[in-house]
Amino acid sequence: MAAEEITITGTADGRYAEILTPEAVGFIVALDREFGARRVQLLERRRRRRATRTTGLDFLSGTAHIRDDPSWRVAGFGPGLSDRRVEITGPPERKMTINALNSGARVWMADFEDATAPTWENVVLGQLNLRDALDGTLEHTAADGRVYRISGDMPTIMVRPRGWHLPECHLRIGGRAVSASLFDFGLYLFHCGRRQIDRGSGPYFYLPKLESHLEARLWNDVFVFAQDQLGIPRGTIRATVLIETINAAFEMEEILYELREHSAGLNAGRWDYLFSMIKNRPDVVLPERSQVTMTTPFMRSYTELLVRTCHKRGAHAIGGMAAVVPSRDPVAAKRALNQVRQDKRREVGDGFDGSWVAHPGLVETCRDVFDQWLGDEPHQIVRKREDVRVTAADLLHVRSTDVTVSEVALRTNVSVALRYIAAWLGGRGAVALGGLMEDAATAEICRAQLWQWISVGTPTDYGVPISAALVNRMLREELDVLSETGALDEEGARCFGQARTLLSVLLTERTCPEFLTLPAYLRHLSGGVAAPVTAQAVAA
Repeated sequence: MAAEEITITGTADGRYAEILTPEAVGFIVALDREFGARRVQLLERRRRRRATRTTGLDFLSGTAHIRDDPSWRVAGFGPGLSDRRVEITGPPERKMTINALNSGARVWMADFEDATAPTWENVVLGQLNLRDALDGTLEHTAADGRVYRISGDMPTIMVRPRGWHLPECHLRIGGRAVSASLFDFGLYLFHCGRRQIDRGSGPYFYLPKLESHLEARLWNDVFVFAQDQLGIPRGTIRATVLIETINAAFEMEEILYELREHSAGLNAGRWDYLFSMIKNRPDVVLPERSQVTMTTPFMRSYTELLVRTCHKRGAHAIGGMAAVVPSRDPVAAKRALNQVRQDKRREVGDGFDGSWVAHPGLVETCRDVFDQWLGDEPHQIVRKREDVRVTAADLLHVRSTDVTVSEVALRTNVSVALRYIAAWLGGRGAVALGGLMEDAATAEICRAQLWQWISVGTPTDYGVPISAALVNRMLREELDVLSETGALDEEGARCFGQARTLLSVLLTERTCPEFLTLPAYLRHLSGGVAAPVTAQAVAA
């Protein structure tokens, strides 16, 4: 069989060449050739499950033996992963990487998924920043001349690659785009795996958007293959799975089982979980997102089951995001930090071993809460939470009778979705909006709620049913305000125009679109200048 041409579209010289070496590209190509077809099959399985579902979601009867077997446990903690009481997340942008690594958190999750707009520059130079950080050469000079460097001991680094559903169109095999998951994972493992091992840590990952244990099995097979290819001992990799889809909530034990040689726990992802609930149960109307708290019965069932599942199998349970951006107003800052403190007290009281923050200014608050509860213990896995009993009905128990939406909430969803998508199209994936650090998960829940409210004609608090025409009018008004204030330059106007068009299309689809990031990427971020690389050059 003739060798397929390997094509890189986009910059591949200068510092990019330090990451896109022939050997590294060849490793990604090998991963995609080995697992690309299975990935496509599993994505098709997702679509079939959603299209053909005629009964409610439930725990799988065919895997009951896994859930009923008390004997198995996940692998022990990897070096540097025993204590995860505070984890900070953010994009691997240069300055934000330095700030995160200097934050005092125990773990930093470098997020190539929800907090990164997947431009070629962001995904490749993000990998370069990680490598430079491990080599001790990462620094950033701001416009005002201030120099940022990493000081002191760094937290343990984990990397969140993009989800299985996303392609990386800038690297193609015979014209076919490679998996973005394998691209992000492969580059990091190739360049930083040994570096992490030599530092006494290891290559650790967060796995997003999984919908079944079969998708976890695919990741486990990728880990085994990749470690063998690079001469890394099997079991060195550790992975934490984000349980952020309702489908995965019914397969938590099975997901841990499939990854047990490499598992580091599970994480509760709030906004994506609500987004998944809307996609899978479009007839059950959720109220405005601020009213669906973690103490809402179906959300509490989900988080308590996650803690019980993890501790039953010797794994970490990691809590959700505190996304507040600390205010310069001392009164507002105190109020916001008190809210964060209460949320983290709920988490640690429920049994979580650690939690997320999105800003360095929240690390101390989160750490203090967990310190008071845990003391010198690194985690609380000894708390098995055997008092928790969660049924399928509990996970699906959503009260949606007589939902009305306030005009403020409606406009907030319109504004946040529009502004975030415009920023994402402009290359920024972590955006401060309304005092919160927002990412793609926020935009997904905002636009999914808008779609649901439009599709069922949910009434507003002033009696007008929500319609596409109403939402489009609000989109125009939002743009008019920005134009009148002179807030948009030519580039900003282009991004906001594209965001408005994209939203208008997504909100009128017959079924809730799977993801907004996929069409947004394919239409607006996947282009570039072709730079062919031969199969021989990448040692494929």
